[in-house]
Amino acid sequence: MTKRSITYYWGDRTLLIKLGNRTNVRIRALYFIEFLFTAAMATVFLLQSVPFNHSIVHWLAAVGASFLYLLAAHRFLARMFLTERILLEQHSVTIIKKTLYSQQVRRYDWRHIGALHYEGMGTKTDHPLKGKCFDYFGFETQEHLIQSLHHEGNLYFDSLEGRVYFASGVYSWSAEELVQIMQLYMGPSLQLGPEWKQMLQEQEFDDQP
Repeated sequence: MTKRSITYYWGDRTLLIKLGNRTNVRIRALYFIEFLFTAAMATVFLLQSVPFNHSIVHWLAAVGASFLYLLAAHRFLARMFLTERILLEQHSVTIIKKTLYSQQVRRYDWRHIGALHYEGMGTKTDHPLKGKCFDYFGFETQEHLIQSLHHEGNLYFDSLEGRVYFASGVYSWSAEELVQIMQLYMGPSLQLGPEWKQMLQEQEFDDQP
């Protein structure tokens, strides 16, 4: 079961933020469909290689089928169980992305990164078949879904290594809380993009009785 809540752990001089796995149901369904499609292709190759004999073609088909099975299982499990953590320290921020098989740890010095931005405020490219009225054929909805598949995160900042995306599946209502907690730790040293001013003001307005 996907854990949707964000948890915060305060240390003496650190703040650990656990985002968990926030992949929504539709994206998970597409991952499962991709897994089934790849497994079906592997099955076709495997059936074509039976019965095994001394033909090099049959052996190559069997090896190719095994590779596709492993690739499909690896991609599916890695995506389904991907989790993210953010470690804030006095001089750096560390982004940790973990799957069942590996862990990616990237550390960035606060002095060498730009302002924190929310990707959701950016303009999405329209589908070429989108109409000017109601989206009867679902082209706009599918375009949003396809872009979500390849989206690495809703937050980003620029670093010496290029643009860094993180916080996949963290949308505005959770991103606002996340940034406010980060501000409690970082104070004015946390640079924010101009979009946050409007977002945080809207949240304050919504919270008023």
